[in-house]
Amino acid sequence: MAKLCFGVDLGGTTVKMGLFTVQGSLLEDWEIPTRKEEKGAYILDDIAQSVNDKIKENVINPADVAGIGIGVPGPVTPSGVVKGCVNIGWGDTPVEEILKDKTGFEVKAGNDANVAALGELWQGGGKGYSSLVMVTLGTGVGGGIVLDGKIVTGTHGAAGEIGHMLMVYDETASCNCGRKGCLEQVASATGIVKEAKRFLEADDTPSSLRGISNFTAKDVFDEAKKGDALALKTVERLGEYLGRALGHIACVIDPDIFIIGGGVSKAGDFLIDVIGKHYVEMTYPQCRKTPVRLATLGNSAGIYGAAKLVLD
Repeated sequence: MAKLCFGVDLGGTTVKMGLFTVQGSLLEDWEIPTRKEEKGAYILDDIAQSVNDKIKENVINPADVAGIGIGVPGPVTPSGVVKGCVNIGWGDTPVEEILKDKTGFEVKAGNDANVAALGELWQGGGKGYSSLVMVTLGTGVGGGIVLDGKIVTGTHGAAGEIGHMLMVYDETASCNCGRKGCLEQVASATGIVKEAKRFLEADDTPSSLRGISNFTAKDVFDEAKKGDALALKTVERLGEYLGRALGHIACVIDPDIFIIGGGVSKAGDFLIDVIGKHYVEMTYPQCRKTPVRLATLGNSAGIYGAAKLVLD
């Protein structure tokens, strides 16, 4: 019986890695640089080398290793082919096959947001449930869907692209995906700042944000918590968009729980309360009691989920 496994979270700057027991205890975590030279040609070599070095360092019997799970910033087919990762230079890449050849271990790959959702279900904010939808609010808006303990990837590897739900029908600016009006444009950290600036330009309402040059999403939440009217209006609008999005999702998936993660989630219960209020107003009556909670694993969700990926 295998006793250990590796979880890998491939990011644009660093590769986070973890050594786990098969029960889900993190024994050790570390990072290596993501070498993007020559269209990311060295990345899988570096990951394989780091795994092999850790096995030697800890005198691990390879027979005790169940395998390696890896989350990547792009869509992944059920056969383990990554369908391009723009920010690291990859085109279509058979990650599972390549990494297995380099290490000798079984490998399972998944989209990083989906994998993070699996991590939260296994050992994080969704522990004890069988299905969840996770929404990550950061520079963009990502998502992951896990039903009956299994990641939902979709035919094109695009399931969970919550940030690209059409949400603002009169939006004139373009999203990074090329369309206009995506949730990401108003619910990401940059989107929150953009919405606040729109409110500032619309009228002369007094606001402490006017005195902060280059304010951030964190500043918007900080000032809202102090009672600033315009900041509160921005947060309410954010809650409305997210509440509506979760309401739409609930009507299709009806998960056990919604988990909110990413850098914006550091606003804590203040954010959860406003999302939850609008969610209850906008969802199907039978889904109103579905809890909306914060993620708990932080930046480690990806390595936890990757480890669980290979165990499954």
